Amino acid sequence: MPEFLHRFAHQFAALNAGNLEQLNDLYSHDVVFQDPLHSIHGLPAVKDYFANLYANVSDLSFEFDQIDTLASGKAGYLRWTMQFRHPRLRGGQPVVVKGCTYLRWHTKVFLHHDYFDAGALLYEHLPVAGGLIRWLKGRLL
Repeated sequence: MPEFLHRFAHQFAALNAGNLEQLNDLYSHDVVFQDPLHSIHGLPAVKDYFANLYANVSDLSFEFDQIDTLASGKAGYLRWTMQFRHPRLRGGQPVVVKGCTYLRWHTKVFLHHDYFDAGALLYEHLPVAGGLIRWLKGRLL
């Protein structure tokens, strides 16, 4: 059922502040949405999360470079690159983050779990802490 993931990726990438009602088509009412910074339960809370996200960032885009359905046909992975601008990160310059999403679904997604480097998304771009985090990452690599 790889067409489910391709359709999901296309619809997800097309989301913006003006069409968040499309989340109803993507997620079940009892969806669990997790990433390194959040754990959100239920479609109403996911809608609130995306509304706040789109209110605070601009030029948010996703490019999906690998889409894999697992043998069960009801779970899969999306590998992506996200780009966005936030006025308080990098002086409003683009921030680029690579990540992966694990999805489980029946007719709609009921589990959405994002994996990405939270430092690359947020912490490295904070004025004071960013320099320290970049230095630490450089020392560990």
